[in-house]
Parts: sequence; C-alpha cells; structure tokens
Amino acid sequence: MRAKKQRVAAYGVCINDADEILLARWLGPKGKRWILPGGGIDHGEHPYDAVVREFEEETGYAVEVLRLIGIDSELREEFHRDYHALRIMYEVRIVGGELRNEVGGTTDLAQWHPVADVGQLERVPSLDTALGLYRTAPPSGILR
Repeated sequence: MRAKKQRVAAYGVCINDADEILLARWLGPKGKRWILPGGGIDHGEHPYDAVVREFEEETGYAVEVLRLIGIDSELREEFHRDYHALRIMYEVRIVGGELRNEVGGTTDLAQWHPVADVGQLERVPSLDTALGLYRTAPPSGILR
C-alpha cells in the first residue's frame, strides 16, 4: 500500500492599486519559486486565522480577509507517496505592518510583482490557479 499525505493550507491574494501582487519566494525541493503568502493550517486553527498569521510571518504585513475566492485540490505523486494538497484561497488587503522578509522559514523574500509579469516568473502552479479564481470568482469556488 502506498503512503499518503494530505496538507491543508491557506493562502492570500493581495493586489494593490498599481495592479501588483505580493508574492513570497518559496525555498522548495525543486529550487526557489514564487508562491502566494500563506501556508499550513495548524491543528485546530481556522483557515481564516491561518492566512492572516502566515501572511504576516512571510511578508511583515497585517491583513484582513476580504473574501474566500476558492479552493484548489491537487493530487500528485511526491517522494513515492500520494500527496494531496488542499489550498484555501482568500483575497486579502493590507491593514498594517511593513514589508520584510521571513527569516528561518520556508520563504526568503517577499516582493511586489506586476500582475502582468507573473507568467514570466518561476512559480508554483497554484499561483496561476489563484489568479484564475480571483479574476473569475466562480460561484462553485472551483477553477475548472
């Protein structure tokens, strides 16, 4: 029987008035790639609270959640096991704090990028999913 792992995480889409998106550079097993600020939900933690906590940890900004934009579910083989990533995606806006980089975490840089340039970045596929959900706001919360 194959090993199985499930990870539930919450991420925030933050786009400013200059049409820039705030991203974090993830230090993943395949190298550095851009990702939405966010991450794993602690046991007993609500996803809403998790995205606020993770966003501050990775960017320095305090945010408020504006809306749930959808959920991304991905099943893949990873390290000889079935890996199920469940990503809860929110639109957020900055309400305080100052931009800074995470130290000693899973990201090393927080930076604004023009939304129009996201396609040229080394990024995780879930970033494209999140932008699709943000733009289309499907009633089902699923991007097909």
